[in-house]
Amino acid sequence: MEHNFKINKDRLYFRVINISPYFLIFLLASIYITLFIFSYPAIKQFGLSFITSSKWDPVFNKFGSLAFIYSTIVTSILSLIISLPFSISLAIYLGFYKKEGKIAEFLKTVIELLAGMPSVIYGFWGLFVFVPLMRNLEIKLGVLPYGVGIVSASIILAIMIIPYTTIISREVISLVPNDLIEASYSLGATKYETIKNVVFPYSLSGIFAGVLLSFGRAIGETMAVTMLIGNANSIPQSLFGPGNTMASVIANEFTEATGDIHLSSLFLIGLLLLIITSIFNLLGRVVINKFKIEG
Repeated sequence: MEHNFKINKDRLYFRVINISPYFLIFLLASIYITLFIFSYPAIKQFGLSFITSSKWDPVFNKFGSLAFIYSTIVTSILSLIISLPFSISLAIYLGFYKKEGKIAEFLKTVIELLAGMPSVIYGFWGLFVFVPLMRNLEIKLGVLPYGVGIVSASIILAIMIIPYTTIISREVISLVPNDLIEASYSLGATKYETIKNVVFPYSLSGIFAGVLLSFGRAIGETMAVTMLIGNANSIPQSLFGPGNTMASVIANEFTEATGDIHLSSLFLIGLLLLIITSIFNLLGRVVINKFKIEG
């Protein structure tokens, strides 16, 4: 009896493993189809002008998403640029210089706590602590002292995504074979040269995967960005100006959308956001595979 139960259990595990990929494909296709169905009225009415126009006027049912696409891409890229030096430095320190010890364990714990912290906490901290500092800086620079805006949202986003790149990159760097490192030392290479010529090239695909994960988080982040970007439905005049991302405009207006076209336009923004995220993920997979082949 126990033998038959073990066989049936093994068969059940095998079936679940076989079904899982098809279920994920079905789930992704369902999300795409659902968003397309609900956004079809906006697609039918506006067509490509929805992407090329930046006018967003719920009163007269004139909708365009160019301003939101622009702000989403700018904040995501800017946050990634700001976060990379800190993420890679921490990953190298914890994965190469300090793999063990009290300091390493403390830093790992802090990074994991930051990665798991709710985004609304980052938003509150940014709104009440960082925005006043940014406003004072803008006064000294001679620009309009909004406090909130593209730069403020990007800096808070950078702080939020640092742990993701750091955790993955640290794990990959720590897996570099000691034989390669010792061989580099035996040839007279310094630690810097070993990191540059051995550790970093060996870990490049894994580091890029961490960067890609962070970029995806930055594109889709909602609450913290909504609290810090200024929520202006127009293309920002400067990096210090207020704007609105695709995720933040959905969060701000979804519950207040009463007209069918307004609601459908928000669904269309969600569909575009999913398409943009998918494109970047596919491009990332191509680059990762290229790095693996070269390695």
